[in-house]
Amino acid sequence: MPRIAGVDVPENKKIRYSLRYIYGIGPRFADDILAATGIDPDTKARELTDQQVSSIAAAIDAGFVVEGALRRQVAQNIGRLRDIRSYRGDRHRRGLPVRGQRTRCNARTRKGRKKTVAGKKGVKG
Repeated sequence: MPRIAGVDVPENKKIRYSLRYIYGIGPRFADDILAATGIDPDTKARELTDQQVSSIAAAIDAGFVVEGALRRQVAQNIGRLRDIRSYRGDRHRRGLPVRGQRTRCNARTRKGRKKTVAGKKGVKG
């Protein structure tokens, strides 16, 4: 497997799709990197020469924040929102959706598995 930016990318896929396995590189950035290095996007990752792999790695290092540095940056941004006690920081702290989604139904990804409350429906008073 070719190792680019500290990540093992799949070698049986085209390089334009393999690059997306690197955290912080999506479809557009992958195509931009390949255009800058002059590599055909339809080339399989295993067919790349060492020189091409190093040119891709150099292009990523020169122009993109990826992997550990990007994860650290995102965590710092969330920490800053928590520290200044903003609404978004509060939502992060409570583990609720941050971007205005509804929580009466759905939101299971953020809230986790259902916590059934006994006797909630049938209580009359």
